[in-house]
Amino acid sequence: MRKTYFTPGPAELFPTVEQHYRDAFELQLGSISHRSAQFRSIYQHTVEQLRILMNIPESNGIFFTGSATEIWERIIQNTVEHESFHLVNGSFSKKFFDFSKELNKYAHKYEKPFGEGFDYAEITVPEYAELICTTANETSSGVQMRPAEIHKLKRANKDKFLAVDMVSSAPYPDLDFNTIDTAFFSVQKSFGMPAGLGCWIANPAMLEKANRMKTHENQIGTYHNLPSLFKNFEKFETPETPNVMAIYVLGKVAEDMNKIGIETIRKETEKKAKLLYSFAEKSDYLEIFVKNPDHRSQTVVVVDVKGKSAADIIKQVQAEANFILGSGYGDFKASQLRIANFAAVNVEQVEALIEVMKK
Repeated sequence: MRKTYFTPGPAELFPTVEQHYRDAFELQLGSISHRSAQFRSIYQHTVEQLRILMNIPESNGIFFTGSATEIWERIIQNTVEHESFHLVNGSFSKKFFDFSKELNKYAHKYEKPFGEGFDYAEITVPEYAELICTTANETSSGVQMRPAEIHKLKRANKDKFLAVDMVSSAPYPDLDFNTIDTAFFSVQKSFGMPAGLGCWIANPAMLEKANRMKTHENQIGTYHNLPSLFKNFEKFETPETPNVMAIYVLGKVAEDMNKIGIETIRKETEKKAKLLYSFAEKSDYLEIFVKNPDHRSQTVVVVDVKGKSAADIIKQVQAEANFILGSGYGDFKASQLRIANFAAVNVEQVEALIEVMKK
């Protein structure tokens, strides 16, 4: 009996992924050159499908890296000469902040307790910060920052770049890429693919800044700096030999999602999240961790466990139905569950999970 993964990454594979990989092997894509016409066609197809799915303007570059973690470093290297500003409310937003410090930048942060979210009205951005780092969905704590609040933050700080970490929520958030400057994700979460590919979306203003920094002898990185990525992107090529098969499969998954329709995916995501949160509210052994409903993630539902062991619940659910739940993150491993609500799992599977957890 196959397992169903409700883990927040790596997560359940999107239903069509296995066939797309079979097709990729049949096409022998693991052996083609990244300078070939065949690869350029694959890259172009993936870009076109992501533009449709996420409403990304033609002017924005779409690049591929080894991971989203790499993109934290690349964004800072290519846009920050001196100062960055970070909204921190969990382990991953804190790592973005830590990367800036490790790159010898002056990193400011506005930090909230684990499990609390941000609204635009409470945020004061330091005057000399060049980059504002936000997280659409904090994977560790199950907190979201609503797109409307992100957009307000950018509009109030037009002279600064704004980055959005959408690793565990893309393509769910309805971000305005004409407003924000850059966003990024990795494929092993909401896109339901094996790990090993990061996707970075950046606008031309960021390229201009990177070119200025390079002229002034700032270190902006090597093969994956924005001038190199944009130059290759114009030909639908990459600076180095990339994960060709994953780029192909991402394009196919995005195409499948476009056939379903992004609005349908968003509505189903919200329906499944509502089922999970409603169950937790009524449960005698679960409690919703994020208290403000506006800040509750729609893609990673985090609950406190009361009077039981989280590990015991994980074992029970797996034993009874082969459902795999995520444990809490870090210090919360023993006391919380993280339940991924990505597009790869459907309403019926979420309902079945709830029935098992009621026992």
